[in-house]
Amino acid sequence: MAICVATGFSSGLPLYMLLNLLPAWLQGAGVSLKEIGLFALIQFPYTWKFLWSPLLDRYALPWLGRRRGWMLVTQLGLLIAIAAFGALEPAQQLGWVYWLAGAVALISATQDIVLDAYRRELLPETELGLGNAVHVNAYRIAGLVPGSLALVLADRLPWDTVFAITAAFMLPGMLATCLIREPHSATTPSSLRAAVIDPFREFLNRRGAAGAIWVLMFIFLYKLGDSMCTALATPFYLQMGYTKSEIGAIAKNAGLWPSVLGGFAGGIWMLRLGIHRALWVFGGVQWLAILGFAWLAWLGPAVATPERLLALALVIGFEALGVGLGTAAFVAYIARETNPAYTATQYALFSSLAAVPRTFVNASTGWMVESLGWVEFFLFCALLGLPGMALLLKVAPWRERHPSSLD
Repeated sequence: MAICVATGFSSGLPLYMLLNLLPAWLQGAGVSLKEIGLFALIQFPYTWKFLWSPLLDRYALPWLGRRRGWMLVTQLGLLIAIAAFGALEPAQQLGWVYWLAGAVALISATQDIVLDAYRRELLPETELGLGNAVHVNAYRIAGLVPGSLALVLADRLPWDTVFAITAAFMLPGMLATCLIREPHSATTPSSLRAAVIDPFREFLNRRGAAGAIWVLMFIFLYKLGDSMCTALATPFYLQMGYTKSEIGAIAKNAGLWPSVLGGFAGGIWMLRLGIHRALWVFGGVQWLAILGFAWLAWLGPAVATPERLLALALVIGFEALGVGLGTAAFVAYIARETNPAYTATQYALFSSLAAVPRTFVNASTGWMVESLGWVEFFLFCALLGLPGMALLLKVAPWRERHPSSLD
């Protein structure tokens, strides 16, 4: 479980830097919402990471082992790349910002491939639910660095210092990588061809063509509405009249404890419910969290009163709880669908598909907000969350118990 904390924190930090800190930096520099929304496209490596995941299954770097070697190299790359943002001026060098953000996404997606494979090989079947809940919990806590601490610091320090401090939070993960052991894993594929073809063949043989299609559709749709809803969360809070310091302070206090409680309680609860029922219950809470954003938008721009700060705290807190629970069950489901013999490639395929909404669909959110308005946009996100819940009838029926020891 301690190792899952380290993997979750290292995985979440760069993504939340792209999702939360980068939009705030760009909006403060006068970049338009349309251009900020387009930054979702630079996250395409999260969608296509399955294309190079066989390389990480097949080849090992000459130090620390097959998994830990790749972990250390990617973490070092992220440390350097995140700090490099501080050397740019977004208003004059927006193109360079795009390229650097794409590099961070590429290195981060590669880190996710090896971290996910490591965690799947580390956890026994009976601990998949709890271990992945702990991972997700640490993943979300890492988001408080760029989404809370860095925003508070941005009101007091220059941006180059803010990005340097944010990058330094990759150091604990690098230390953990050097200290943990290489997990027991299946035999390394004998060739690159085997590393590419065998994982897909095994999945189709195990699920059948129809079953595989249902699973892939569910993975794509389950978090679609939630992902779109939070794509422009920081610009939304700023347009509602909250300061960066208020957003950072409330995210730290109202977001941290529901996330911690939801992550650990969800993991323990999953041991009792099983993954199928957890997907129903936690997914319902996740869907309700979208409506909280619509309510905050309906209230309109904030006035400096305690009641309006309380409204923001309720929305952030419930979102942290709901999305934390939903993600914990979802990640456990993806892990269970992988064969331990093909962890890197199969897990990368499933998580890549889950990242499609965040990468491509979210690129349209800026135009949608400017065309619809915030209230209608969030209601549309809630509507998009329903098909994924409906697909649970096919892939995770409430009354059906999965044959694995986890359920």
